[in-house]
Amino acid sequence: MNSSKTSRLPEPAPDELAHSERLLQHLRETIASHGPIPFSQYMERCLYAPGLGYYSAGKTKFGEAGDFITAPELGELFARCVVQAVQPVLAMLGSDADVLELGGGSGAFAEAALRALAEKNMLPHRYLMLEPSADLRDRQRARLAASLPAEIMQRVTWIERPPEENWRGILFANEVIDALPTTRFVIRHGEVYEEHVALDGEARLLRVDRPADALVAGSVRHVERDLGRNFEDGYRSEILPQLPYWMQAIAGSLQAGLMLFIDYGYVRREFYLPERQDGTLMAHYRHRAHNDPLYLPGLNDLTASVDFTALAEAGNSAGFGVAGYLPQAHFLIAAGLQQVFEHVYEQAANDAARYQLAQQVKKLTLPDQMGERFQVMLFARGLAALPLPADVLAADQSGRL
Repeated sequence: MNSSKTSRLPEPAPDELAHSERLLQHLRETIASHGPIPFSQYMERCLYAPGLGYYSAGKTKFGEAGDFITAPELGELFARCVVQAVQPVLAMLGSDADVLELGGGSGAFAEAALRALAEKNMLPHRYLMLEPSADLRDRQRARLAASLPAEIMQRVTWIERPPEENWRGILFANEVIDALPTTRFVIRHGEVYEEHVALDGEARLLRVDRPADALVAGSVRHVERDLGRNFEDGYRSEILPQLPYWMQAIAGSLQAGLMLFIDYGYVRREFYLPERQDGTLMAHYRHRAHNDPLYLPGLNDLTASVDFTALAEAGNSAGFGVAGYLPQAHFLIAAGLQQVFEHVYEQAANDAARYQLAQQVKKLTLPDQMGERFQVMLFARGLAALPLPADVLAADQSGRL
């Protein structure tokens, strides 16, 4: 990105610049000793390097003061709708059922979901939060301890790796897949190349392309076969060759239950449109989106849209069946958004709170907000029946995958 575009972004504070410089120095040392690193490794360092990465350093990420707002940050309607959708599965599985939330953000979803489950007398045996960031774990723990009664709080457990023992219940992941370190590929003379990050003569970061290894090349060729067309020369995009392995690691021990993924993305043929020549990678800095992932590493959230066809394939390969795929707006409405809204609206303290609830509905459901850009994918395994709300099953669009 040229300086005129980055100049439109808010000016970072001196301590932020110093923080980014520390991560930059770490990246320079890595590249100087090992050579250019794959973009996926660069993204992983930028987001998760201990104490330096975007998610692992102590900066506010979520809400008005951060860089983006996720659905749970808007208020409790989102979490209550998710609970409405999954509670029949929890009831079917019985009192030993657990809920596992991947990457719990600020803890907003867990707080609202646990309150809703308690109201329905449907608290899970355990509410597990798989959160790799120590900083976010501390924030989640403080938030939930301050807002939940002790008898609910004692069911919440933080874990650093997926459960190894078999379990039954619900796995929930909101905006997790988009933050998995993505591989960037490009086609040159009909061959697959992988984007790397290198250093120029003045130790500045730059992107270079190198021949892809067998895993990346094979993943790209699989997509081409599925699309029934070859990518043209110069076509650049993202792919997650590791997604099936990640899915098996995350969900392999879930013997019976439901997985629910919510993220922004597309079915494969829309993800890899011929005119989408540079993929979907975006950087987010203080509520501004830009397209230079090398700008101020460690201060930007880096994300790529999700290929939901690839997610379905990964779930299938891990032994799950797709139980539903639909836009977020359709899912929330089918899960009882109207009923949830009326229940919370009646309890609202004042007009300002009621206005805020109406704004939540707009942001969650309008096509130009989150309603169409965000998609919901449900997977099931080991269930004798699929006790999802009838309206959710009726709104299923998995035929588009």
